Amino acid sequence: MLLSAEKVAKAFGSFKAVAGADLHVEVGEIVGLIGPNGAGKSTFFNCIAGDLRPSEGRVVFDGVDVTNAPAETHARLGIGRTFQVPATFEDMTILENVMVGAFLRHPQRGAARARALKIIEMTGLGAQAEQRARNLGTPGRKRLEIARVLATEPRLMLLDEALAGLTPVEIQRAMELVREIHRLGITIVIVEHVMEVILTLARRVLVFNQGHIIASGTPQDIVNDPKVIEAYLGRGHGRQARQA
Repeated sequence: MLLSAEKVAKAFGSFKAVAGADLHVEVGEIVGLIGPNGAGKSTFFNCIAGDLRPSEGRVVFDGVDVTNAPAETHARLGIGRTFQVPATFEDMTILENVMVGAFLRHPQRGAARARALKIIEMTGLGAQAEQRARNLGTPGRKRLEIARVLATEPRLMLLDEALAGLTPVEIQRAMELVREIHRLGITIVIVEHVMEVILTLARRVLVFNQGHIIASGTPQDIVNDPKVIEAYLGRGHGRQARQA
């Protein structure tokens, strides 16, 4: 077991955003987390990534308890994450941005630069290596975010709506990049609203609603689950699905 999150809960005052959710991820899996807006999936995701500390529960990565560990510890252990809004260093070049990630494993500048160049080529940013990050459009920013995480040499990659805001053609290209990352042996957990991405890439899907996991299974199981249909479309649709 690479990642184990057990009975994770997160409260903000009296509001419980996540109420006792479990997630177990084996090496080599691609797992999707979905749910309506406000369902709790992003809060749960942030607890796994180390950006939020759970109010209850336990998160273990490769046998190490990281429940209350800071994000830096997660990164050093091999957990890398992207953000919904790419956090780029605007006045630095694309190469320099990716080198920031590479310095985690390669403290010498030359080694970090070599690692960053390799990642930039892999992510399709090689021709823009010396451009400032501020000149990138949405697809480029998404790729840069992924590239910087890859440069940290993660074993587990957490993608937080990394394909949101892309055109259909850009989504196809981005999905191929995710497949390439997976072929490197990197385990992936994806939070995504673009259902095409989840249904195409994920082998297992967990569905959040009102802070709880209401369904778990293959993509095909999920799209046919009345509880999932009800959560997304309302009770009337859920009854229709059961009657069909």
